[in-house]
Amino acid sequence: MPGPRATNTGSVALKGPKMSADARAAAIATVNAYYAAFNSGNAAGMLAAVTDDIEHRVNEGGIRRGKEKFAEFCSHMGVSYREELRDIVVFVNEDGTRAAAEFTVHGTYLKTDPGLPEAKGQTYILPAGSFFDLKGGKISRVTTFYNLNDWVAQVSNG
Repeated sequence: MPGPRATNTGSVALKGPKMSADARAAAIATVNAYYAAFNSGNAAGMLAAVTDDIEHRVNEGGIRRGKEKFAEFCSHMGVSYREELRDIVVFVNEDGTRAAAEFTVHGTYLKTDPGLPEAKGQTYILPAGSFFDLKGGKISRVTTFYNLNDWVAQVSNG
């Protein structure tokens, strides 16, 4: 397998460096658009950022497959929680096909979720992160992680 080729300036040129920079920038823009839609409560904007066959892996839960299931999740979240993600940092691989984001969730628990403590308008602040696969300029997988025990402790004491 041939390696990088040297240019006449003595620097090393990688195959397609412009494409990689463009792909990375596009991936970052897609993830940022997804989170901007989330923060503004714009479920339609979130849905516009994902593929029809989106795979949504929920923290300590199942896998939702498809845009319809993801839309149901967005609708449920909009009723049960009001959240804003802050301090978002997005990381992207070189070809723009995978990304990760770290952020802090600032939220209010509005309506009791089955199996969770009773909602009484408690507020919480929770570090979290997500991992993404991207294809065709859209998110095809999102996996989100946070410390559920921390969240339960915060809303139980609120």
